[in-house]
Amino acid sequence: MRIDDPSEAQLPELRALWKEAFGDDDDFLDAFFSAAFSPDRCRCLTEDGRVVAALYWFDCRLDGRPLAYLYAVATARHFRRRGLCRRLMESTRELLRELGYAGIVLVPGEKSLVPMYARMGYSPCCGVREFSCRAAHPPVTLRAVEPREFAALRRQYLPKGGVIQEGENLDFLAATTRLYAGEDFLYVPGQELLGRADAAPGILTALGQERGTFRTPGDEKSFAMYLPLTDAPAPAYFGLAFDE
Repeated sequence: MRIDDPSEAQLPELRALWKEAFGDDDDFLDAFFSAAFSPDRCRCLTEDGRVVAALYWFDCRLDGRPLAYLYAVATARHFRRRGLCRRLMESTRELLRELGYAGIVLVPGEKSLVPMYARMGYSPCCGVREFSCRAAHPPVTLRAVEPREFAALRRQYLPKGGVIQEGENLDFLAATTRLYAGEDFLYVPGQELLGRADAAPGILTALGQERGTFRTPGDEKSFAMYLPLTDAPAPAYFGLAFDE
């Protein structure tokens, strides 16, 4: 078996593996491979030239240091329980260390994966608060913003120790949902609410929704896991997760 960057000819195999592992539709995959994919941020494990496992990462930053947000780790169904995922992740870890990344952050897609990642050296991090509420009048004023403006605003709202996610992170989000700004808050549906948490009921009213769930910085539970590659401290907050 061989671990390497993917070739253009292997893109159909990567898409097929992704569909098998996560069940996402073609629209979602089109958004990812057009807005976020780069062969330089993907590693795949092949057997006889066939892709049997793959992973991707997004570039992020914390206090000026580069982090890798590991994403969409998958092994083909008939090749599971052979340690291939661990082998691919360990190889990628060493590559990222050589490339100068300070650490790796990931968000387990299921609670059952937490022990596996813990055995690989990842520790829980990045506290959040999650809450549900009903819509309430009056609605707040929302405006959809483009990724570049959202990135500039988000830096102002991130708590200390928050991971900066820009570039392909926001391009991918913008291809799948809207990015909103309001008075003293930022909101990404299904992702995060930064700033005024009490704006949540008015956001639902503005979007015509009766009830919704929100995630904000907090200390109720850990949201991500972190593996340091240098002496860099673990991030305190990580908000834009695409594994959900």
